[in-house]
Amino acid sequence: MTSNSQKSNLNNKHCIVVIPARWGSTRFPGKSLHAIAGRPLVQHVWERCLRARLVKRVVIATDDRRIQDVAEAFGAEVVMTSKRHQSGTDRMAEVAEHLEKQKTAPAYFINVQGDEPLIDARLIDRLAKTMLQDPQVEMITAATPLKEEHQRNYLNLVKAVINRHGNALYFSRSPIPFHRDAHDPKSAVVPLLHLGIYGFRRDILKLFVSYRPSPLERCEKLEQLRALENGISIRVLTTSHQAWGVDTPEDAKRLEALLKRS
Repeated sequence: MTSNSQKSNLNNKHCIVVIPARWGSTRFPGKSLHAIAGRPLVQHVWERCLRARLVKRVVIATDDRRIQDVAEAFGAEVVMTSKRHQSGTDRMAEVAEHLEKQKTAPAYFINVQGDEPLIDARLIDRLAKTMLQDPQVEMITAATPLKEEHQRNYLNLVKAVINRHGNALYFSRSPIPFHRDAHDPKSAVVPLLHLGIYGFRRDILKLFVSYRPSPLERCEKLEQLRALENGISIRVLTTSHQAWGVDTPEDAKRLEALLKRS
């Protein structure tokens, strides 16, 4: 049952996308403005998000005036945020606070990482539709079958395990679930690769960032475990979409080659 406080948070029942874009990056400083096929990386992400039909606004949240100037030049709405934030979720929460002061805050927020230039707008719409239709959904994300055997041990690829209702049981950098009886193919479960897109009900977003980093979060370095440890449910949508993040200059070169072929 939805409480009165939840109902008050759902009055402005629409969804916006926030794209966190910071300048500092250990492996690729300034990557948000790195030119790919003639346009900054963050512009590719922004243009993809604009295709989502169920999203009312797309906001770029940054801590750097250089990113703000470029983003505003190509027509994006920009909110300047603190340089102290440790995650994109913290940055999105500041955007929520900013919009609340303007009395324009929506009921739902979707966080699309600023280094996902091939994000599928249809996936964004699936997250938005699920939240808009079911106010009991507190937090939502996505995962795709991890079919390449050799990738299951990659520590930079986060795996997810879900229950029969589509809610997350756990996330880990380790290969989960462990297939004990490898000789029995019928008992095998195809692992799910977690995709770095999140949706929040606004009240849950505020609650989430009020919690201190949790023990499992600090252990695995996975922010979403903070939600599970504090009893916040995470709906996981399965999709065939494959993430293509840009973490290094080499990734940017591969993406540019791909875009030139398409």
